[in-house]
Amino acid sequence: MEIKPFHAYRFNEEIVGDSGTCIAPPYDVIDELGQQELYQLNPYNIVRAIKGIRDPKDTEKNNVYSRAAEYLQNAIREKALIAESEESIYAYVQNFQIAERAYQRSGIIALGGLEPFGRGVQPHEKTLEGPKADRLNLTRATAAQFGQIFMLYDDPEQTAEQIIRQVMQARPAIDYTDKESVRHRLYVIDRSDLIETFVEKMESKQTIIADGHHRYETALNYWAETQNPLARWQMMTFVNMHNEGLIIQPTHRLLSGLPSFSVPELLEKISAHFAIQKFAFSNETEKADAQVLMFDQTRQSESEDRPIFGFYAADGAFYTLTLTDPAAMKQYAPQLSEASRRLDVNVLHMLILDKYLNIGDEQLARQSHIEYIKDLGNAIDKTVSLIDEGRAQAVFFVNPTRISQVKAVAAAGEKMPQKSTFFYPKIFSGLTIHGLQAEAQTTRKSNPIKQECSK
Repeated sequence: MEIKPFHAYRFNEEIVGDSGTCIAPPYDVIDELGQQELYQLNPYNIVRAIKGIRDPKDTEKNNVYSRAAEYLQNAIREKALIAESEESIYAYVQNFQIAERAYQRSGIIALGGLEPFGRGVQPHEKTLEGPKADRLNLTRATAAQFGQIFMLYDDPEQTAEQIIRQVMQARPAIDYTDKESVRHRLYVIDRSDLIETFVEKMESKQTIIADGHHRYETALNYWAETQNPLARWQMMTFVNMHNEGLIIQPTHRLLSGLPSFSVPELLEKISAHFAIQKFAFSNETEKADAQVLMFDQTRQSESEDRPIFGFYAADGAFYTLTLTDPAAMKQYAPQLSEASRRLDVNVLHMLILDKYLNIGDEQLARQSHIEYIKDLGNAIDKTVSLIDEGRAQAVFFVNPTRISQVKAVAAAGEKMPQKSTFFYPKIFSGLTIHGLQAEAQTTRKSNPIKQECSK
C-alpha cells in the first residue's frame, strides 16, 4: 500500500491545555451522555466536529455540519490547532486491561493512498447507507479528516514495533487516560530514516479495514466527487496483525419486539442443525452457576473451531447451541466461501435469525428487532436483566471473531455481517487532523517534543 507522512494539525496545549481532553472516541460509539461529557471536557473537544449536538431548529444552512466547519475554522484561527512544520508520521500507543490482564497495542498513523477495494485494500464488513451519507456531508462542509481508518497488515518482522520502541524514549505529544482507563499516547516521528523504513515496508503490503468501513467508502466518494488531489489520501492507523495487543471482543445480539416469539418453538426448529445443551436453574445462585457453565462451554467449543452460541430468554435456563450440520450452511449459502460459511456470525445470522426469526438483510439494515451489545464491563449482566424485566426477549452470546477468520474472509473477497468484529479499544479521533485544502500559513515553528524524538 502507498503511504506517506503529512503536515497534520494537532492541538496546541498553550491554548487548549491538556490536548488529551480534546480527543474523542469515533463518532459511532458516542451516545448522548458521552456527547455531553465530551462537550464539557474541553471547549475545543473534537466531538464538536465529529458528532455535534443537533438542534430542532437546524436548517439546510445552519446545522451540525456547518457548525463543525465553524468549529474547525475558529480552532485554526485561534491557534488551538496548528499544522506541523515538518511532514511526519505518528506512533499511537494504547494501554488497557481486559479481565485484569494488561495489554499494549501500537500502530503508526500516516496517510494512505485510497484505492478501490481489491487493490491493496480489503473490507471485511458490510456498510449502511445512512452513516456514509452523514460522513460525506461532514467532509463536504469541513474539507477535513478528523478520525483514523483502522488498518491491519501482516508483518512478522514487526518493523513498526521496532520503530515505535525507539520513539517511545521521547516525551509523548499526547498522554491521556480516558474514562474507561485506556491510556492513549501519541509520538511524533519526523526522522526521515524511520519514515522511509516504514513507507518502504508498507509498499508491498495488502491491508484489511479493521474499523472505519463507512469512513473509507466516504473518502472514496468524496475524492470521486471533488477530484481534489489532497482527498486521494486518507488518515489511517496501521496496526500489525502480529501486534501483541491486537484484541477482538465479541458483540452479542439482543432481540426485542418480535411478534409471536416462542422459545420452545425456536429451539425445536433449530434442533435440526444444532445440538442444544440446557443449563437450568431454579434460584439466583443456580442461575449464576448456569451462566458460567454456558460461557465455559462456548469457549471450549470455540477452541475446537465449532460454531457455537450462548442463548438466554428468561425461561429458567441458559443454553448453548452448537452447529452439528455444517452442510446446512453450504445448502443455505452456496455462494459463500468455506471461510465465510464457518464464521460464527454468518451461521447465527443465516441459520437462525434469517431462517427462523425473519431478521434478514433488510431488518439488519434498519436494526429492526436487534441491538448490538459490546462485551465490555457489566454489559452481560445488564443484558440478562433487560430480558428478565421483559424489556427484551432474548440474547445470543457470540464468541469473538479471530484474526485468522478476518484474513480468510477478506482474502475470499467477501464481507462479514455488521458488527462482526469489535477491535478494543477504539482508535480515537482528533489525535491528528488532515486538512483537504491548501496548507495553512500557521505551522508549529518550535516543537521540543519533535526535537527530542529527532535526537
